[in-house]
Amino acid sequence: MLDGPVIAEWLPVSAAALVLLLVAAGVAGWVDAVVGGGGLIQLPALVIGVPKDVATPFILGTNKLSSFFGTLSASWVYLRRIRVQLVLLVPLVAGAYAGSTVGAALSRFVPREVLTPVVLVAVVAVAVYTLFKPKMGLEHAPRHDGRAAIAWRAGAIGLLVGFYDGILGPGTGSFFVILIVGVLGYGFLQASANAKIANLTTNLAALAVYGVHGEIILVLGLAMAVMNVTGGFIGAHMATRRGSGFVRIVFLVTLSILIVKLAWDTVVQFTS
Repeated sequence: MLDGPVIAEWLPVSAAALVLLLVAAGVAGWVDAVVGGGGLIQLPALVIGVPKDVATPFILGTNKLSSFFGTLSASWVYLRRIRVQLVLLVPLVAGAYAGSTVGAALSRFVPREVLTPVVLVAVVAVAVYTLFKPKMGLEHAPRHDGRAAIAWRAGAIGLLVGFYDGILGPGTGSFFVILIVGVLGYGFLQASANAKIANLTTNLAALAVYGVHGEIILVLGLAMAVMNVTGGFIGAHMATRRGSGFVRIVFLVTLSILIVKLAWDTVVQFTS
């Protein structure tokens, strides 16, 4: 935790920590809006900024509260500017909710140390695949005709990534994007629009769980939500104006950060 007295009982962080958390929330909202993965910034900031005697569920719940509102604002911008197909979006969202629910239920039985190296390999593979396919996702060219062909693939993507979000979580938005691009042939920009709605669903499911148990630092979460919304609004506008090429670059940078984080977590697991 950053040194300094806490501001108040209902805001258990120092002034310096509050500044750090607000800035982190704004940057995370921007990243999340463009390509997903803002949790790679916001969650570690909360771990650093919140006192160690605050239980982990409160940190996770506060993170979800902020992320939910940021994703909501970004989704609104995307939906105003990017056309989405209900035949894709509905099964994607339904699969994401179901997968997240199952993943969350199983997360207590599957050790993180087993999952982290597996996810690391998967993320490296995605990064290499994207890097060596420079034209992938730059144009919006859906590959599959027919509602059934699109629907079952979208549902499978939602189920798979939703399950991952429930059981582990980092980089969920990025996984939504790359699978929509790679499997369905969507451009990065269109994939991000759909990924935002799916990620909003998984955030809402998790937020409901934390909210029911009262595991949210409400004032801090709402303050960070304001910054997350601001960052998300700016990021979504930049993405829709600059197009898929811009989103692809941010996607690769976000994957690089995720690879470093997962690699560090894996080294710590096997050396501690």
